Amino acid sequence: MAEVLEFRNPRVDRGRCAYLSGLAAEDSVLRHYEGLGATLERGRYRGAGAEIDLILREGDTLVFVEVKAAPTFDQAAQRVRWSQLHRIMRAAEAYGARCGGFPPQMRIDVALVDGRGMVQILENVSMAA
Repeated sequence: MAEVLEFRNPRVDRGRCAYLSGLAAEDSVLRHYEGLGATLERGRYRGAGAEIDLILREGDTLVFVEVKAAPTFDQAAQRVRWSQLHRIMRAAEAYGARCGGFPPQMRIDVALVDGRGMVQILENVSMAA
């Protein structure tokens, strides 16, 4: 029986690995927020030129979460770009406006995930942007 050689594209493999790693980080962050009583409203929302990883509801507040994963919290924090946060702010404003009636209270958090899957939340980063 002839052996079948499978061509593997390292670039595709890296992309697949990054995608799956991102999903795992988002799942860790979601479990963290759910442990604090938040509920998931939307995941991977695309709008107004940005993707928002998680949209959660904490009481009357919508929480828009950008998830960054790296081997350490410091390395994850270094991956946050202010230009990206500004795009997320615009997307969050557009999402909030769709809620009808009075705009809900909103905030943008950055969730950092280290190589062990531990989560650290930087709350209300939009105030610093």
